[in-house]
Amino acid sequence: MEKLFLTTLLFPLITSCQEDTVTAVPNESINTEIMYTMPEESAPHEGTWLQWPHQYQYGIDYRNDLDKTWVAMTKSLTGSEKVHIVAYDTTEKNRITTLLEADGVSFSNIDFKTYKTDDVWVRDNGPIYVKDKNNQLVIQDWGFNGWGKKAAFENCNTIPAQIAKDQKISVVNLNSIMINEGGAVEVDGNGTLLATKSAILNSNRNPAMTQLQAETNFKKYLGITHFIWLEGKAGREITDMHIDGFARFGNSNTIVTMNENDLMYWEVPQTDINTLYNSKDKNGKSYTFIKLPLSKNNVVTTYGKKLGYKGSYVNYYIGNTVVLVPNYNDPNDVIANQLIQNLYPSRKVIGIDVRNLYANGGMIHCVTQQQPN
Repeated sequence: MEKLFLTTLLFPLITSCQEDTVTAVPNESINTEIMYTMPEESAPHEGTWLQWPHQYQYGIDYRNDLDKTWVAMTKSLTGSEKVHIVAYDTTEKNRITTLLEADGVSFSNIDFKTYKTDDVWVRDNGPIYVKDKNNQLVIQDWGFNGWGKKAAFENCNTIPAQIAKDQKISVVNLNSIMINEGGAVEVDGNGTLLATKSAILNSNRNPAMTQLQAETNFKKYLGITHFIWLEGKAGREITDMHIDGFARFGNSNTIVTMNENDLMYWEVPQTDINTLYNSKDKNGKSYTFIKLPLSKNNVVTTYGKKLGYKGSYVNYYIGNTVVLVPNYNDPNDVIANQLIQNLYPSRKVIGIDVRNLYANGGMIHCVTQQQPN
C-alpha cells in the first residue's frame, strides 16, 4: 500500500530554508512567573501513552503494517511501568487485546482508553504532564492543528482533555494560547529548552507570535529560563523540522545528535549545526555530545518498499528500565544501540523495528508520551 504523504512526519519534499544566526536568549528577556515545570523524559514514569494504529483514517494496510511495532513497544514497557493504550473504539480494543494475547503480553500493567483518534502521533497531540508549585501532576492541553493543518487533527486535539477527565487530573487549557507539539521541544529538566523556530514560530501554527511571546509561554508553563533556538527548515517535512528527529537531551548535561555530515544529510542548516554544537546550559556550561550514526543503508520496509533515505536513531524513548531505540534491520543498528546503552547503563536498550512506521515519517519518540510519577 502506498502511504499517504499527509502522514509523513520526517522525510518528504523540501521547500524552503531559513538561515538566520541563532543565539541563546538571556534570562532577562523573560519576566513571567514560572507556574509549572516539566520533568525530563528520564525522570520516573507512572506510565507511557500509545495511540494504537487503526484503519479509519488511512486504511487497513496502514494499520496492519504497524501493529507489530506497537506490540513490541507495549511488551517492552509493561515490565516496569503502565502502558496506557488509546483504542479507537471497542472493536479496536478487542482486536488489540487479541494481538497482545497472541504475543504473550501480560495485561497487569495495561490500561485501555477508547477515544477516536486521527492517527498515532501521541507525542505531538497527547497530554503534556507537568508539575505545579505543590509538586502535583497537571495535564497541559496545548493546541494541536495537524502540523499547520496538513493532516486531520480534530479527534487528536481532544485527547488531552479526555485523558484529564478520565484520570481526574487538573487540566490547563492552552488551545487558545499556543499551538505546540511535544516533538517540537526538548527540555533538559534543568530549565533549558531546545527547539526549532520553523516548527513553532511558523504562520501555520502561531501566526504573528514573536519569539519573546513563545518564550514567555514556555517559561510560565514548562519552567524554562534558558533557550537554545535553531532556525530549522520550514517545509522540511510535515512537522517543519521537529527537533526530536535529530537532536535530543539524553540527560541534563548531554545532547544526543549526529555528526556534521549526517546533520547536513538531514538538511539541518549549517548555522544551526554550529549553534547546536556550541550549546551551553543555563549556567553557561557546555553540553557533552553523543553523535549517533544514521542507518548505513536506505530504509526498506518489511513489505519491500524502498524509502530512498536513511533512518535516524536519535528518535528513541526512555522508559523506566528500558530505552526503546528505532532499528531498521541495518548494520548500524548494533552501533547505535550500544552508544545509547553506554549512556543509560542502568536501563536495557531494546531495538524496535520501525521500518514500516518510518515509511510514514516517524519513529519511537514520535508515538510515545510519558506520564511522570
